[in-house]
Amino acid sequence: MNRKEFIRQSAGAGMLLFSALGNKAWASGPVTELMKKLVEGNDRFIEDFLARGAEGPKQGGRNYGYNFAKLAAAYCHPESRYHHDERLVNAMKEISVHFLNALSPDGTMTAGNIESPPDTAFIMEPLCSGVHILNQSRQKSLDAVKASIKVPIEKVGGALAVGGVHTPNHRWEICAALAWINRLYPDKKYTNRIDEWLSEGIYMDEDGHYPERSMNYADVENRAFITLGHLLDRPALYEPVTKSLTMAWYYTEPNGELITFDSRRQDQYSSREIMVQYLHYRFLAIEKQNTLFSAITSFIETLPDFGKNVVDQCLYNFMADPVLARELPRPGALPVNFEKFFKTSSLVRIRREETALTLFGGNDLPLIIASGRSVSPNFFGYRKGVAALKYMRMSSRFFSMGYFRSEGISQENGKYVLYNKLQAPYYQPLKPGDRRKDGDYELTPSVDDRFWSKMSFDKRPADFKTLESRVVVSENNGEVTMDFEVTGAEGVAVTVQLCFDEGGELNGIQEGGSGAHFLPEGYGEFRRGKDRITFGPGVKKHEWTRGLEGEKYSVLNGNLNTPGHHVYLTGYTPFKHTLKIR
Repeated sequence: MNRKEFIRQSAGAGMLLFSALGNKAWASGPVTELMKKLVEGNDRFIEDFLARGAEGPKQGGRNYGYNFAKLAAAYCHPESRYHHDERLVNAMKEISVHFLNALSPDGTMTAGNIESPPDTAFIMEPLCSGVHILNQSRQKSLDAVKASIKVPIEKVGGALAVGGVHTPNHRWEICAALAWINRLYPDKKYTNRIDEWLSEGIYMDEDGHYPERSMNYADVENRAFITLGHLLDRPALYEPVTKSLTMAWYYTEPNGELITFDSRRQDQYSSREIMVQYLHYRFLAIEKQNTLFSAITSFIETLPDFGKNVVDQCLYNFMADPVLARELPRPGALPVNFEKFFKTSSLVRIRREETALTLFGGNDLPLIIASGRSVSPNFFGYRKGVAALKYMRMSSRFFSMGYFRSEGISQENGKYVLYNKLQAPYYQPLKPGDRRKDGDYELTPSVDDRFWSKMSFDKRPADFKTLESRVVVSENNGEVTMDFEVTGAEGVAVTVQLCFDEGGELNGIQEGGSGAHFLPEGYGEFRRGKDRITFGPGVKKHEWTRGLEGEKYSVLNGNLNTPGHHVYLTGYTPFKHTLKIR
């Protein structure tokens, strides 16, 4: 399983923890409708797994952990069709052997990254969850499995007790894996390493973001801190999780998608669903009697893919942690009418029942295209029911400096203001003292960081051309007015790009080449199902729609193209235009 597939299945990985060791509440308590569905979903997996024959146990990477946990759950759950089925014992033995053989001499696996401690840690959480489930059974036929799986787990434990990381979330994933291993096979070296990482401190900004501002990796961190808090009896570690999950609700669209515009990781160009956090919400709703989280948990259970992503994946989570199988507290009111300004990442979320909008102006500046930096040019998004304007971008043909990226968001007279000022230099001759007869000057970047040349740019006087862009946004009961103003250098082509969800259809627009659409005047409409978004008036003064990303991307033959229905509004500076969306 590659990294992308792992992220997709992160809801299936879920919260891997347990409370009340030895408690067989899942075996002896009342079988709820949800538990029945979990057992049935897991049984469907087992049926498919067994149909693969010898290939099933050979599935590598993170599947070693997931498959082992699901097999253990089916074998031990009394309501499973595969309860005490010896075929599952044999499969778990085979997985133990394949997993041990897949480990490098240092105890790590190559799973995306070479001999990677954090990638190996991701395997350990479901794997250890499965071992814990087996440990609650006294079936003699399991003795050989328990002995064989202990060998690779302890080998991995030795590696994680000394291994390093790449990113902030890796620290906590390794800690969670060590906590699990320590619970199964106690050793002080595991908790010492956990304490060493934790002593670095847990960063969370005042709004509830972890350092990467990523909904993908907030799932990893939340799961890790709940695991650590639970297994090590450190409930204070639930506090950042509670703050993160509370914030996440306000990033949630009416259909359950999470806004990712402000992420510093790869998900800034994709969408996630709040469903990936389901087990975290459920655990804290029950453990802390949190009525908001109870309401969010119930909301997630209504989403169309809940069966596929949770019911079919998570039986072992409920068996490893009996807390999850308890009744939710009475849910509180679910906030669906709000206006929130998250100042630490300059992101605004406004929701009016089934209508929601997003404003973003918090890129990491200066613009450096690299993993770990917020660089998305998406500054606006809008949803009405199932109809979605996925994002809006704006670019200008100003020295190929690319998309508009606001320098934060400010508020003026009840409106939100996005603003950016670009400056491009023309260089003058070097001062006499800096000139060389051989013409051999330093290879330096231009002062606007667009290109490099042997020109000693940093020593040269320069004259600057300027372009200022300003977007003022107001909202009234879900209807949006956007006032665009781009001034400075005259005659510069400006393109406003609207990307609508590929699942709907456009009306009232003008077809262009290569999938581009224009709105020369009047209003256009995007419709999906019974929901529609109206936008306009339009303007069209040119047809520049290629190379909007700018030189930082074009020099690498890169682009930021995405699927969807793309509509362009175009003009020249001085550019002033008012766009209404409803």
